[in-house]
Amino acid sequence: MALIAQEIPKVGLVMEEVRVVRWLKGVGDSVTAGEPLLEVETEKSVVEIEAAATGRLSQILVQVESQAAVGDQVAWIESDDTKGAGTSSAAPRAGGEPSIAATSMAPTMPTAVTVPAAATAHRDAERIRSTPVARKLAAERGIELGAITGTGPGGRVQLEDVQRAIEAPRVTDGAAQSLSPMRRAVARSMSLSQATVPQFTVSRVVEWTVLQDLRPGFSVRLPAGSPKLTVNDFLLQAVARALIEFPALNATFSGNPDSADACLVPASGAHIGLVVAVDQGLLVPVIHDVEALGLAEIARRRQEGVERGLRGRLKREEADGATFSISNLGADGPDRFTAIINPPQSAILAVGRQRDCVVAREGAVVVRPLSDLTLTVDHRVADGRLASQFLAKVIEILEGRDWRLE
Repeated sequence: MALIAQEIPKVGLVMEEVRVVRWLKGVGDSVTAGEPLLEVETEKSVVEIEAAATGRLSQILVQVESQAAVGDQVAWIESDDTKGAGTSSAAPRAGGEPSIAATSMAPTMPTAVTVPAAATAHRDAERIRSTPVARKLAAERGIELGAITGTGPGGRVQLEDVQRAIEAPRVTDGAAQSLSPMRRAVARSMSLSQATVPQFTVSRVVEWTVLQDLRPGFSVRLPAGSPKLTVNDFLLQAVARALIEFPALNATFSGNPDSADACLVPASGAHIGLVVAVDQGLLVPVIHDVEALGLAEIARRRQEGVERGLRGRLKREEADGATFSISNLGADGPDRFTAIINPPQSAILAVGRQRDCVVAREGAVVVRPLSDLTLTVDHRVADGRLASQFLAKVIEILEGRDWRLE
């Protein structure tokens, strides 16, 4: 029998702290490795954290509404699996208590490991007492919780308090507006990208004529209950197919470029993030292994990921692990724009709005639906020639008739 430490994994490159929203299991309950064990709130969404081992939840170290850092131990799982990662040979970082030997457990349970009162008080002092839904609404509207008078127990800020603050007139002339948690996360990620990733762009125009002709026929062949196919679904499949042919654009640069250990780490599949604009920031739900999916399944996963993201309920796998991103601002977007790479990814495709343009085709002047595609690439993993070839391949697929529906 061994004690397995349940830790907070990193979700995204810039995540540093989370707040425990809910424990899905109680002390004494059986747990299975990989099943959701608790929900935590990051700066972008509420995500589920899976159990680290199969066994019994023997102790919870961090309670609901408390904060924890990435890597903190938040619970102990009593397990027969002595090969599990994070066994109790190390001290629980959340509480700072002495370690408990995993290989010599007594028949009775070990002394409870608790979070010291001083540490708990320190965490509580760093945040404002408020309900999760109040925090979410305040973050979306860019309202500072500290400026709201809470009417709940102990001065807790509730949803109604935030709604009143939204409806109340605010004087903004000459006053600085604090950033929402989501906007701060975006700011950190983009600053890191610009400071550490040498980026360049290549652009080309794609014509949507063939795709417009094909979409009605695909729609009637979709399984019952399937979401409507959007341009994003075709973009996801086209990019995934191109990434398999050009693996450098689906790899991550690792190491110091001045050192011999610098290398490209290839991805196991095309894991593509779809950038979604929300109030006060961006969400990037991730669809994994897109190269293996038909359009119907891509549409289903895209719709589910976007809807959960807008509700602030992304699953952990939907919030992490992207190897490439697509940013499509839709019909209300600009004709052309440049997107910034989201580290540690190596590229991102920006899709300008579709518009009718006058073009020359076979000696005649005609009107065709066009969009500008702009690819931003990490210059450490590819050069202009390879990036241009990749973009040409994406356009070749988008303008062709070779699509996989199921």
